[in-house]
Amino acid sequence: MIMPEALNPWSSSQAIDTRRLFENFGIEPIDPLLDLLPEVPGFMRRGIIVGHRDYRPIALAIRDHRPFHVLTGFMPSGHPHLGHLLVMREVVWHVSQGGRGMITIADREAHAVRGLSWEDCDRFGREYLTVLFALGYRGEAYFQSKNNALKDLAFEAATRVNFSELQAIYGFESETTLAHAMSVITQVADILYPQVAGGPAPTIVPVGIDQDPHIRLTRDVANGLRYFLVEDRGDHISVRAKNAPEGGIRAVTQALPGSQAYEGHVDVRGMTYGAVSEIVREVERDLGGFGFFTPSATYHTFMPGLIGGKMSSSIPDSSFGFSEPVASVRKKVMRAVTGGRTTLEEQQRLGGDPDRCTVYELNRFHMCDSDSGLAEIRQKCLAGEITCGACKKETAERVLAFLAEFKERMDEVEHLADEV
Repeated sequence: MIMPEALNPWSSSQAIDTRRLFENFGIEPIDPLLDLLPEVPGFMRRGIIVGHRDYRPIALAIRDHRPFHVLTGFMPSGHPHLGHLLVMREVVWHVSQGGRGMITIADREAHAVRGLSWEDCDRFGREYLTVLFALGYRGEAYFQSKNNALKDLAFEAATRVNFSELQAIYGFESETTLAHAMSVITQVADILYPQVAGGPAPTIVPVGIDQDPHIRLTRDVANGLRYFLVEDRGDHISVRAKNAPEGGIRAVTQALPGSQAYEGHVDVRGMTYGAVSEIVREVERDLGGFGFFTPSATYHTFMPGLIGGKMSSSIPDSSFGFSEPVASVRKKVMRAVTGGRTTLEEQQRLGGDPDRCTVYELNRFHMCDSDSGLAEIRQKCLAGEITCGACKKETAERVLAFLAEFKERMDEVEHLADEV
């Protein structure tokens, strides 16, 4: 098993020790924050979203109707498939809750890491966008290679990262190409870009657990690019200069009436940490800084491939595409690995094991919207009241009905992808 220290965002075969990843890197379970949300989506209720970094500001922004951004990216290394659906739906949900949406098509990453031609990157990228728009996404989108402001931001972010850090986080070696390293910095810029394009605000980045290295690096860079550090000292708030230009401390002092200036820092009494932070952020932007909020993230578990293992574009039978022929999709579902028993007699006597069944997971992740309906599927399996063959047939019909309707929606919104 690959341990968190060697977590590789580009691997298609690694196993992830979720518990150790949480313990080592401070990822927290998301359940304690769900009560803050006006509504809890199915992917959170069902334990598919398992962890977060600093999601509380996002939950509060949703609850209190305050601005926030939602950003995620897709590397166009092949056709979009079932494995991409969860993140897309999470983005759409956050936009529906008031978030400003931003999607990056990571064509520079696909070109640098996978060796795809720019023409293929463009073609696959448009397919991803079509799927997103068909799901109801209405927000901004861009291709990395065509966004000059993003490239400028990536250059600035690179001033806060050295190769030893990249080696420690990603396991880069002497053979790693510079283009690969540049694609990492571009992804850092992607995560911060919504705050450049739309102004500083809390930003949520929905990702799989394997993408945590990008989140950790970006949070470090966001903090490294700040001009000031605001600290709650209990009886007062202290504002310390980090990378502030000359006159920075004086500007903060003038913006905070009653504050006491010292060499390199300002102390403030009688104000909350939040109020001081917002004023300091505005001062920073007036001085030419970014004033970034440290980005947040949610982490989801992976839906297993239909034949077991990880779902991947490089393993065709592990998933299906959104425009795949009906016969091919039906065959893949009917061949899926289940948690059933060896014989019908054993199935009826002992029941099946839905926790080892890719068909049940297909319903849990995507094909059964009703919680009570999903509970019924699970109970019938456990009680041996349904065979795996019958369950597969029922699920296949759900899948094909979904795809038929979804393909129509994709045709209707294809022009939106062309406009990007």
